[in-house]
Amino acid sequence: MVSTDRILAFAAMSLLVIVIPGPSVLFVIGRALAHGRRTALATVLGNVVGSYGLVCAVAFGIGALVERSAAVFMAVKLAGAAYLVLLGVQAYRHRKDMRLGVDAIGETATAVRPARGDLRTVAAGILVGVTNPKGIVFFAAVLPQFVDHAAGHLPAQMLLLGLVPITIGLVTDTLWGLGAAAARNWFARSERRLSLIGGAGGFAMIGLGVTVAATGRAD
Repeated sequence: MVSTDRILAFAAMSLLVIVIPGPSVLFVIGRALAHGRRTALATVLGNVVGSYGLVCAVAFGIGALVERSAAVFMAVKLAGAAYLVLLGVQAYRHRKDMRLGVDAIGETATAVRPARGDLRTVAAGILVGVTNPKGIVFFAAVLPQFVDHAAGHLPAQMLLLGLVPITIGLVTDTLWGLGAAAARNWFARSERRLSLIGGAGGFAMIGLGVTVAATGRAD
């Protein structure tokens, strides 16, 4: 078992990294602005699944390979960046297709039907989470430092410790997504505003993809 002191120390380190918005947070915000709350929440779910996939990769040795190999790291990073740009272009092209749903009353009165199926949205979140350069470096370089080698069962320790940042990220990303979706709802009162915010969400994802491609290994 991992000691409480190690879990708390890793939680503090994780919080410091997670509170600084990175590719995953910006992706969730972009999806919320482009497609609304439901898509944002599905994206968050996919993202945490993809991020935990990184934890599993590190626990079983793949993460170390990615961290040591510049070629592998670059391939993973560019794949994620290209996918972000593709999603951004799609959101911008279809910005005029969004329509205001008026069936619900109250807090969901301005909810907009997601642009794609939930499973596809979750899959998109998984891909972004697993190709997030910030997550790759964090889990590959930081996570192994908090295991107790004397206690053995290192993969199990890493899998347990990995749940800490995943839980923190789930909470914070959800708050980011809900906040962005709530702001979007005001724009949804006007079809023109909705088109503008959809385009803004698309541009945000395109910009994020370019940023991810341009960043170095320290991300």
